Amino acid sequence: MTCRPLPAFAFACWFACLAFPSSGQALPLPPRPVDAMPGGEFVRSLSNLSLVEREERIVAQVLLGNVPGFWRVFCSVTVTQVTAGRTNTATFQVAPDYLAIGSDADYFLAPLTPGSAQQLADRLDCSLPTRKMVDAIYAAATLKLAPSNLPPSAAMTTVGVFARHNEIVRRQRSQHLEKLPPGTLIAGHKKDVVVTPRLAHAPGKVAIYGWHRLDGTPIQPLYLGHTQTWVDYSHGLRLVQQRLTVNGVTSTITQVLADPALAPLLSDEGTYSSPRYPATNAAPTRALATNDAPSAFAGFQPGPHLGEQTLTFTHEPGVRIHLNAPARETFTTNKPVQLIFYALPNGNTIEQTIGKKLQPGDDWHYDLQHIGAQTRFLRDLLPDRAIVVAYLEAAEKSWPAWRKKHDPANRLIPGVLARVTDRFKEFPRRLTLNGHSGGGSFIFGYLNAIERVPGEVKRIAFLDSDYAYDPAQGHADKLAAWLKSADAPCLSVLAYHDDIARLNGKPFVSVTGGTWYRSHLMQTNLAAHFAFTSARAGDLEHHTALGGRVEFLLHTNPDRAILHTVQVEKNGFIHSLLSGTPQESRGYRYFGPRAYDQWIH
Repeated sequence: MTCRPLPAFAFACWFACLAFPSSGQALPLPPRPVDAMPGGEFVRSLSNLSLVEREERIVAQVLLGNVPGFWRVFCSVTVTQVTAGRTNTATFQVAPDYLAIGSDADYFLAPLTPGSAQQLADRLDCSLPTRKMVDAIYAAATLKLAPSNLPPSAAMTTVGVFARHNEIVRRQRSQHLEKLPPGTLIAGHKKDVVVTPRLAHAPGKVAIYGWHRLDGTPIQPLYLGHTQTWVDYSHGLRLVQQRLTVNGVTSTITQVLADPALAPLLSDEGTYSSPRYPATNAAPTRALATNDAPSAFAGFQPGPHLGEQTLTFTHEPGVRIHLNAPARETFTTNKPVQLIFYALPNGNTIEQTIGKKLQPGDDWHYDLQHIGAQTRFLRDLLPDRAIVVAYLEAAEKSWPAWRKKHDPANRLIPGVLARVTDRFKEFPRRLTLNGHSGGGSFIFGYLNAIERVPGEVKRIAFLDSDYAYDPAQGHADKLAAWLKSADAPCLSVLAYHDDIARLNGKPFVSVTGGTWYRSHLMQTNLAAHFAFTSARAGDLEHHTALGGRVEFLLHTNPDRAILHTVQVEKNGFIHSLLSGTPQESRGYRYFGPRAYDQWIH
């Protein structure tokens, strides 16, 4: 096993290990922020935190991208096994070192509970290793360090001892930097948190193994004696990519471990029915904090209207985020924050989407959606919550184009949301996913990236934006499971009969390519889970379920007009936030006159 260096920068550089297989995926992490904390500063920031707070902060820093460059590029490990007379070969990708926070020059090897470790593995499409994989990683490691154990004591689970052991390992590592720079596969300096079939009979436990001596024998045999909240200085988190190749064919660790013929490649304990921990042991996932968000309002500037405050920043790759929040005194710890993510329509900027009173020479796009004014209407109607809107603009001015270019594997969008939500972690939160036109692609990208919609998402709304709906990608099942939850969330779908609309006398949407078809398909799919009531009022089809929590409001478009943006302008954003609530149609009418004119500035 060898590693291949890339061009250098700063103290050390990014090093590519053996080439990934064609199916491999790089870690879905943003670039390291220029103001991110180095390892020494970060570990000091943990000293007075509880276990839950400490683990939250570690997970947040990883997903923010505060990891060394060398740690992002995984190394190849190849294993071979003869089973029933057949030789099988697998190549998996493994992190060159244990989980590290900080820069190439100053990083901290961060121990984690198995629950938080599993959270990271899930978010990064990775797995924790088996005992046999740990042995294979050690055998393949170019650099093998001798274990440096500290005397057992009550302090071995404290951050101070973590930092002390980190420095010992760093001194060992520094002796080999000239010949074996960062990015070289390294082993021997930590025990591994591992998965094992024995966990099925030992709930609430952590499995640890390894810490190999230089002769290759492990100090720590497979051990499940500690509870899941036990974390000491010797524990290390080694991530392995889920994707691997077996006999030249792409597969996953989970699939291989479940196959009796292939499991011996990765396991000396037989097959695994579920090679994972519950991802809930110590800390909930609150990821991608901006410098751990010491205040929800850090960086906000006074807005021009009604005491609003605003903050604009870029989340790489290429996502411009503008937060509009009410006055600071609106926020209290017992008042929920309604955080609305509004994914912009194709071709529009944030400023055009917010809208304003048109002045001579202004672009007409500023008078189309007026999400700023509709938000002020909602704040006036709903004083019991602090309404924050996060406008999400893709660099390509198109979320479908952004996803195709930057996120074809559907891994980055949860990080965009988490970058914002963590700012408001001190308040109770209600999340809304909303978008117009191509903005719906952002929502479907999120659905593709997650196994289940979290409970804090209280509403999903499509403002003529469900073009990307596809039951074959699991959208209907995920939405149905979310709607069945005890959190009683709401789904709002607004669309119009677009395939009969005419532009210069010609159709511009195919029969199956527009939101009319996709909305009916979604409603039909959900009708397999819920009983719907359907009615017709004027030009509107109305399909509801779950006492109004699910609503499809579809304009029949008898005049064959283009109503794509008209739906938003005519109180569509307001209705998408209020459907299924006691405030529905209060002070406004969907497809009626603008109810928010007084709030346009």
